[in-house]
Amino acid sequence: MAWARKLLRVNLTEGTCTSEPLNMEWAFQYLGSRGLASKYLVEEIDPRVDPMSPENKLIMSTGPLTGTAASTSGRYTVTTKGELTGAIACSNSGGFFGCEMKNAGWDMIIFEGKSPKPVYLFLQNDKPELIDAADYWGKSVWDTEEGIKAKHQDPQIRVASIGLPGEHGVKFACIVNDLDRAAGRSGVGAVMGSKNLKAVAIRGNKGIKIDNYEGFMETVRVGKAILAENPVTGAGLPTYGTQVLMNVINEIGALPTRNHRDSQFEGASNISGEAMHEVRADGTKNLVNNAACFGCTIACQRVSKIERSHFTVKDRPEYQVASGGLEYENAWALGANTGVNDLEAITFASFVCNEQGLDPISLGATISAAMEMFEEGVITTKDTNGIELKFGNAEGLVQMVEATIKGEGFGKEIGLGSRRLCEKYGRPEFHMGVKSQEFPAYDSRGIQGMGLSYATSNRGACHLRSYTVASEVLGIPEKTDPLETDGKAGLVKIFQDATASVDSSGLCIFTTFAWTLEDIASQVNAACEGEWTADSMLEVGERIWNMERQFNLDAGFTGKDDTLPARLLKDAAKTGPAKGRVNELGKMLPEYYELRGWDANGVPAGDTLKRLNL
Repeated sequence: MAWARKLLRVNLTEGTCTSEPLNMEWAFQYLGSRGLASKYLVEEIDPRVDPMSPENKLIMSTGPLTGTAASTSGRYTVTTKGELTGAIACSNSGGFFGCEMKNAGWDMIIFEGKSPKPVYLFLQNDKPELIDAADYWGKSVWDTEEGIKAKHQDPQIRVASIGLPGEHGVKFACIVNDLDRAAGRSGVGAVMGSKNLKAVAIRGNKGIKIDNYEGFMETVRVGKAILAENPVTGAGLPTYGTQVLMNVINEIGALPTRNHRDSQFEGASNISGEAMHEVRADGTKNLVNNAACFGCTIACQRVSKIERSHFTVKDRPEYQVASGGLEYENAWALGANTGVNDLEAITFASFVCNEQGLDPISLGATISAAMEMFEEGVITTKDTNGIELKFGNAEGLVQMVEATIKGEGFGKEIGLGSRRLCEKYGRPEFHMGVKSQEFPAYDSRGIQGMGLSYATSNRGACHLRSYTVASEVLGIPEKTDPLETDGKAGLVKIFQDATASVDSSGLCIFTTFAWTLEDIASQVNAACEGEWTADSMLEVGERIWNMERQFNLDAGFTGKDDTLPARLLKDAAKTGPAKGRVNELGKMLPEYYELRGWDANGVPAGDTLKRLNL
């Protein structure tokens, strides 16, 4: 039960849609969503395939708990070989789209080939149909979703689509569902665009069967009570969203600023969660209210309003109020990392990313790298079409965001991502990322465990593959010293394995601020066939991690790619508690390899693969 037990295979080249039974042997080994989709991808594509070729595949998948009564059960994933990284890519998104897919009776949709013309998939329960998308090609995510709902005369349809960046092949384009929820990283939107697939629209009302209904509902009741009573999931996230972290991370000296040249931002308080609550002179606030994805009792989503007279919105009234307001990563990437402390400007830039389907982390980090090159004289206004790309220039930031969306002028260069951009202009050392993916909002000189997390992440630099910030800063599940390296290899490994299993269940990783893996396993056990415990879930996560690692090795990555930029390894933090410190990756990495059961080059040993049935 809980699994729908079937997948839809869409051959875009031939224009066919075929139902297949889900491989249940794999489901018991990989659970669902991230794990199960990755297993299908690994089995069906050549790891060295060009991500933008028809031979690459794009998989949308749910977990067994997606769409159920469990809290935060709105998650689904998009899995492919990433255009930004060339590594295995699995981007997780919330909202309502995943629930709709599951209620239409599907665990997974596999897209293969390339359509000769733009199309979208319309899936109504058991009835799939590929429909001409000519009317929507060249339009934004927001206009596409509105148009498809109007065409089918059903406002309850759930839509996931790409905007102009996905069509143009911007290497960090994302897929947006429900207007502001995104499968955001690694360029999954570019892969979708390469297949001439504009959107996926789903309407489902078949319901989901549970193995032990009464037992499941009891575990759900207990789980929701735990979330409500926890200070992070019951108070901090509902009130401030992830933006609760801005001032906290700045205070401990781990807020990357001006392309990681600094680790504290003097303007952090101006773009923080607290600032979003402040009443303006006209009596309004940036933050209107919070909102929630399907089934979520945390409700960390932001709904924001831009000041009406601000320069960014004078001619853009559609942006004055919108859901998908600033979260911590958006605010950092478009704010502190570019030196901009204008709350309205970065809110506007974030809205544009939602409207058009662009990863704000990679966008902000790439613009930040360009700003450093501008200040170093590597590029000038002749390169940037007159835009002053100086750190702290809010108007220049907004102009470059819009140029990137349109693929115009220097915006086309920004669309390459920071590694390719910096290499093109002869300054590769200004790229701040791992495996071509830009860093999120934590400076690993001030949070040592995050350096190891970034370096070993299978999808390139990512905080959501192993969020050691929970332990090193927030003290969850226990407090560790962010400036110490001892024990961090084990911490990273267990966070990576646990996160892989949570991602595969169909639940949100934010629940783990309050829940243990046992709390999640009890819900999976009641909903699904088989015996599921915290230990078996952890083994599933370890199997997934090693499988992803094998794919990347076969794709051409090596242990040499498990590293950080020289800036973090050699240039000490200038201020704050981490002053004088660099990231000590060299101390942590050998121990991590040993704990993983990998050799000195980061290759899984034979007995490790045998133990995990790989």
